[in-house]
Amino acid sequence: MCDDKTVHDENKSEPITRREFNTLATGAAVTFALPPLANAKAVSGCDVRIQTSDGHCDAFFVHPSEGRHPAVLIWPDILALRASFKAMATRLAESGYTVLCINPYYRDAVAPVVETGESFSDASTQQKVLPMYRNLSPDTHRRDARAFVDWLDEQRSVDTTRPMGTMGYCMGGPMVMRAAAERADRIGAGCTYHPVSLATEDNDSPHRLIPEMRGQFFIALAENDDERNPEDKTVLNKAFAAQGLSAEVCVFEGALHGWCVLDSRVYNEASAELAWEKTLDLFSAAL
Repeated sequence: MCDDKTVHDENKSEPITRREFNTLATGAAVTFALPPLANAKAVSGCDVRIQTSDGHCDAFFVHPSEGRHPAVLIWPDILALRASFKAMATRLAESGYTVLCINPYYRDAVAPVVETGESFSDASTQQKVLPMYRNLSPDTHRRDARAFVDWLDEQRSVDTTRPMGTMGYCMGGPMVMRAAAERADRIGAGCTYHPVSLATEDNDSPHRLIPEMRGQFFIALAENDDERNPEDKTVLNKAFAAQGLSAEVCVFEGALHGWCVLDSRVYNEASAELAWEKTLDLFSAAL
C-alpha cells in the first residue's frame, strides 16, 4: 500500500493541476493524453456487474468489436476503478485483448470512489479509501480471482483456448500474484507495476505462492520503492528461478511509486511507455 514516504515523494514532484485532472475526466480526453497506438482495433466497452460470493462487483469490460481474444484481468491501484484505468483498459483492448478492469472496493462502494483530481497524498482521500482497503485480504483476493476468471471465460469475446493475463498496480500487485496462483490453470502471464508487499516475512506473503504458479511474469519496481526494500527484487528473482518460471524483475530508475498510472501526480510517460511495451511483448509471447 502507499505509505507516508510515498506521499512525501509524490508531494515533491510536479503536481498535475486541477484543470489537467478535469481534462482527464472524460474518456476521449484520457485516450488523447495517451501516446497514439498504431493499428488500433475498433473496440466495444461497457460497465458491467459481476456476481461474486460477496456480492456484485462493478467493473469495466472492453474488447475488440470482432472476434475472440485472450482475456486480461486488471486490478487497479489504491484509488480503484476510475477514468484513467478505463482509458488504459481500452488501450489494451485496442491492442487485441479482451479486458476486465474491476472495482476492488465493491463490497463497500461503487466506483469511482474518489473525485477527479484527488490523490492519495490528500488526507481526506486517505480517510475515504483506507477503511475500504483494510476490508480486503488474501482471502478476498482469492475469492475475487476465481469469480472474475470464471466470468471472463463465459464471455463470447474471450478465446478460452488461450491463456489469460493479469495486471496490477500498487496494491493490485499482490492480487496479481494470488490470482496467478489461485487460477494457475488459466493465467499464463502476470504483470505488476510499482507493486507493494510482494515479498514480506508474513506467512501469506505473495512470493510464497510462486511454487503454485505456471505463468510468465513482469515485475516493474519504482526506484523509491526499491530504495526502501532493496532485497525484494532478489527474493522474487530467486523464488521465480527456483520454480523455473520466466520472470523479469526490474527497477525503473527515476520512476516514483505510481508512475505508470495516467492520472498520478508522478506519471512518467517515458518509463510508463517502456513498461507498456514490455507488457505487450510478454502478452504476445505468453498468451
